[in-house]
Amino acid sequence: MQQTKMAVPCRRTASRPLLQILSCFSGTTSRQFSRTCVCRAARQTQIVTERVRSPWTLMAAVCLQRLPVISADCSPVEQRVEQMMHQMELEKSLLSDHELRLLEDADRMSRKQAHDYEEDEEDAGEQEIMLAQDMEDTWELKLKRFQPAARVRADVDQTLTSSERCLADSLVLLSEQQVCGGKLWLLPQTRWQEGETLRQTAERALASLPAAAFKATFLGNAPCGVYKYKLPKAAWTDSSVGTKVFFFKAVVSHGAAPAAPDASHLWLKKSELQKYLKPAYMMKVERFIIGL
Repeated sequence: MQQTKMAVPCRRTASRPLLQILSCFSGTTSRQFSRTCVCRAARQTQIVTERVRSPWTLMAAVCLQRLPVISADCSPVEQRVEQMMHQMELEKSLLSDHELRLLEDADRMSRKQAHDYEEDEEDAGEQEIMLAQDMEDTWELKLKRFQPAARVRADVDQTLTSSERCLADSLVLLSEQQVCGGKLWLLPQTRWQEGETLRQTAERALASLPAAAFKATFLGNAPCGVYKYKLPKAAWTDSSVGTKVFFFKAVVSHGAAPAAPDASHLWLKKSELQKYLKPAYMMKVERFIIGL
């Protein structure tokens, strides 16, 4: 009897049309799929709404550096190592072409004085216009006329607005900007606009400088640091309670024309930044500044 009762529902299911059974499953699947799509759309709408309603103002700043133009002075230890390496190289080196030519000239001259030479050598000697010693005299004269450029220029090194100061050091560009009703020295920055990347915002911040006659090469598309601060409560609004600044690194391109001096911009060494930047801001900036 039990087997008969259990077989009845199976016969009823088997007697149903196949399309009717599939329609039941398809209806359930479509309802689940529609619920999933609605949930995803609602989640995306919520994310977009949160982005639009973000109380933080986004900005991009540029850490523009002018790399060293000349080599720095060697320390006493480096000088001793340089002298030792030079002495080792001198002792183990072979004769150069010029030194070999000096020996040949000396040998030819001694044999000529001793009348121990052939006519072919005499003709070859007459064809030589300049001997090795004559070349050394010419080089010595050029060396005496050469005047190397000064490594330390007091008139330029003290001018903080010049990008040609302190050629042996790396310099960072600061600009004076209006923040919360006051002026502060900061890295060049500007506000992000909808539709552009933060890298494009950083490029626009650099191009908007009044004395932007130089060309810069950006080092990557991703920020190298971020700094955020809250505005005073009196300045809070529904759409802004603070600012997030994303930093990008760039270097002045080799051979670019130096920018004209501008009182609103400073070229400073890393050791000089703390005199102009706030401590909290300086703590974020000094992490990614290349100190060469």
